[in-house]
Amino acid sequence: MEFTTQKNGSDLTIALSGELNTVTAPSFSALLESELPGIKSLTLDFTNCDYVSSAGIRVLLSTLKRIKEINGSMTLKNVGENFTEVLENTGLDAVFDIA
Repeated sequence: MEFTTQKNGSDLTIALSGELNTVTAPSFSALLESELPGIKSLTLDFTNCDYVSSAGIRVLLSTLKRIKEINGSMTLKNVGENFTEVLENTGLDAVFDIA
């Protein structure tokens, strides 16, 4: 998995490429830990992300919780069909802002 970050003031966009799974979720979590201080708006771009496992979803949920604690926002962008189906089946489509 590769991550590309782009900061603009308190806005952060991270493009994910590859699979967000049990192996890659810890490195994604570490990236978020280092990049989130001072961020009020987080956009995660899933254009090139092929798969998201439950470990990846856990990272997304904990990140959303952290962002909401500071009254920030988090958007999932370009979510693929399979991931969208998982979010819908679990009710998480109502939790996440999906663009």
